[in-house]
Amino acid sequence: MQEQVIKLGISACLAGEKVRFDTGHKRSNFCMDELGKYVEYQRFCPEVAVGLPIPRPTIRQVRVGDTIKVCRPDGTGDVGPKLTEYGKKIAMEQASTLSGFIFCAKSPSCGMERIKIYNEAGTGNTSEGVGFFAEQIMAHNPLLPCEENGRLNDMHLRENFVMRIYTFKNWQLLTEQPITVHRLTQFHAKYKYLLMAHNYQAYKDLGNLLGTYDGDDYEALADKYILGLMTALKKPASRKNNSNTLMHLQGYFKKVLSKVEKKELRDAIDEYREGIVPLYVPLTLVKHHLKVHPNEYLELQVYFNPYPNDLKLRFGI
Repeated sequence: MQEQVIKLGISACLAGEKVRFDTGHKRSNFCMDELGKYVEYQRFCPEVAVGLPIPRPTIRQVRVGDTIKVCRPDGTGDVGPKLTEYGKKIAMEQASTLSGFIFCAKSPSCGMERIKIYNEAGTGNTSEGVGFFAEQIMAHNPLLPCEENGRLNDMHLRENFVMRIYTFKNWQLLTEQPITVHRLTQFHAKYKYLLMAHNYQAYKDLGNLLGTYDGDDYEALADKYILGLMTALKKPASRKNNSNTLMHLQGYFKKVLSKVEKKELRDAIDEYREGIVPLYVPLTLVKHHLKVHPNEYLELQVYFNPYPNDLKLRFGI
């Protein structure tokens, strides 16, 4: 069967399109040259989409009384309502086709957070705004993994975002067929150790949610489950949690490894916990032992391969 394509939304300037106010772009090498090998992008420039020309006067968010305008520095040309409507339109149209979105940081239309909101006189600002377009995308699709180009320079946030888009795509594929408790339980079983590494309490709670459910509203159950899963995965896994997860995995091999092999694996986990080596080191050892000593349950675990290994995302965390 042909592999399903992951589709992501992206601010067009990050894809290299010269759509910025000064006819420039902010091409992201990671997005286009690395992640771009594995995903398809749907490009959006909300400012051009609502009729602004290229080039164009710069726009900013300006607080006027109780409202916020997206306008030129002199207060004219407010396109805030148009950006909001366009955001709602795209959010509704693309809700079932996109598995994530990458926004341009600091943009009054596309920024996810900390956007400058100027006072009406233009003499001061606060960094508390959200881009008008991005706000609608996130509000209408709260499960959708979203990130900004600047934050993707942080290796932990980068790894976490890519993991979440692959998780969400797998969920989208699961829900193409009617939901049952059995199918949800099978899905959860594959994510057991990934979830454990991010949020142990959520791992227990979601397992209990599925294990004790006795109703027949499977759609509501699925909604509650995926909200819990995506929320738990949003925070990058700590070294402590990853180390504890690796020790759980180590337990599967306690009867088949020699004393030397056990010590080697234990030392690798300890060195990772102490920040001496990246996650890739102990994880590679565990995967090696899994090849030598196959275990059907472990082989299903998404934790080992949450995304293509060629992205090398676990080399830096």
